[in-house]
Amino acid sequence: MESSIFLFATDLADEGVETVLDNVQRRGALGGITIAAAYHEARDVFPHNPVRKVRFLESGAVFFRPDETRWRRVRLRPPVSEAADVFADAVTAAARRGLAVDAWTVFLHNGALAESAPDCAPENAFGDRYVSELCPANPDVREFAETLAADVAAQGVGTIVAESLHHHPLEHGVAHERYFVPLGERARFLLGLCFCRHCLEAAGNGEDARRAARDELECVFAGAEEAPLEPLGAELEAYVRARAETVTTLAASVAEAARAGGARLEFMDLSGAVKGYATGKPDGEAAASIAWRLGVDLPGLARACDGLEAIGYAADPVRLRFDLEAYRALAGELSVVLRPAPPDCASAANLREKVRLAHELGLRRVDFYHYGLMRLDALDLIREALEP
Repeated sequence: MESSIFLFATDLADEGVETVLDNVQRRGALGGITIAAAYHEARDVFPHNPVRKVRFLESGAVFFRPDETRWRRVRLRPPVSEAADVFADAVTAAARRGLAVDAWTVFLHNGALAESAPDCAPENAFGDRYVSELCPANPDVREFAETLAADVAAQGVGTIVAESLHHHPLEHGVAHERYFVPLGERARFLLGLCFCRHCLEAAGNGEDARRAARDELECVFAGAEEAPLEPLGAELEAYVRARAETVTTLAASVAEAARAGGARLEFMDLSGAVKGYATGKPDGEAAASIAWRLGVDLPGLARACDGLEAIGYAADPVRLRFDLEAYRALAGELSVVLRPAPPDCASAANLREKVRLAHELGLRRVDFYHYGLMRLDALDLIREALEP
């Protein structure tokens, strides 16, 4: 089973490529690194960074030098990070050490591009644009995603871990999100739906779904009691199915672009265990899922891509087993990302049990999140967990 650790290009630039790789290989006993090739804006604390303890990451930037000829006719061109030059240096240095290099790539959570091209951003039932992300049904967005995958693959990486290659919910940590009216699960879901012209065309009967969502939300805003999330109703059910088809076909074309450049593409699922596939939580309750709310059809995506990556953010190894067994039932190739730090892990024994579970289930790779965001002593836990 392969092993890797997520990190930012800014970690490499600030600490030095060789210092980071020494820590990864010698202290953490890891087999590779997974560098963020494209990422969304963030403000993070970096406990062992010698340059900045708190850093703002550029909005929607790429962290490598793009091939200008590849992007010449692409409408949506991402900004380039000030730390872009370190990517190629890290690939070369890692190869000398026998370390694998993968690329963690955020595709559609891109506020910089959404603000510059608001017609490419999601449009809610009232016609308001969400300029914090891009809509996967938009042709310009799809061309951007395919080009990004091809350019990342050309950087000499083995696998592209694709994050944010789907629709987004109403809330995902942008600006100061606040509501002074009660909004339950259903209202937030309806407000998160995109009804741009491309989504409407993809659904065929999209105007019926838009009207249903708008009318229901108006009632909630006026003080009516909100209905449960499910059942959605015929119009919205059909719309949800169309959204999933949009995401699956996009992922298939992005995976093909990556393969043409010599890289695999794994779809990172941020929704947790899959309802209907998971056996349930340790207490017997059905495992919660938001996958369908993001337009994510995991069986379809497992077929379209070269594998899935599950988010294994759980303190209890038993709970992690339920989730991974659910994914294992539908993915030919499966990887998992673990956090070797609180709140998920406080001991090498806990992390070792999770790593052994991944090995037992035949996972392709176990990743750890995240080099720059955790204390360096977390590398000691990783080394102990990976020891035979």
